[in-house]
Amino acid sequence: MKIRIFFAIAVLSAFLPAGALPEASGTGIPATVTRVVDGDTVVVRIPEPPAGFSASERVRLIGIDTPESVRPGTPVQRFSLEASAYTRRQLLGRGVVLSFDRELRDRYGRLLAYIHFEDGVFFNAKIIEDGYAYAYTRYPFRYMDEFRELERRARREKRGLWAPE
Repeated sequence: MKIRIFFAIAVLSAFLPAGALPEASGTGIPATVTRVVDGDTVVVRIPEPPAGFSASERVRLIGIDTPESVRPGTPVQRFSLEASAYTRRQLLGRGVVLSFDRELRDRYGRLLAYIHFEDGVFFNAKIIEDGYAYAYTRYPFRYMDEFRELERRARREKRGLWAPE
């Protein structure tokens, strides 16, 4: 329920004037996913980018981590191709709403965002719940406790990453 309420706030606030900068307070930006880099990074097109944003942005999903498949110098990790395929099936070509937390960008210049579908589904939570991502808890974020619990449940129920080989 909390996730759906947050999504409603994000959708309503997406209609802010073009110069309004999205904040952790729940504002959101409508976008379309144009490319999936890997399980936890995508590229989006923002039709009316607010100040400080580009029409095309690379987005790193907040609070999740998937096995590496494209990191230079790192071998393709177990379940990375499945995690990337999952993200591609769920997001590619789809209209989404981006929302933000404490930090807007990481050290590589990528947007740090939560992704919500127009029907209220919270993708960052869904990918963990379905077992295709870990809860990434190195840095604090709004849904840390919920994501940890979703990962524990996926492990218990042996979904995705946690399924026997």
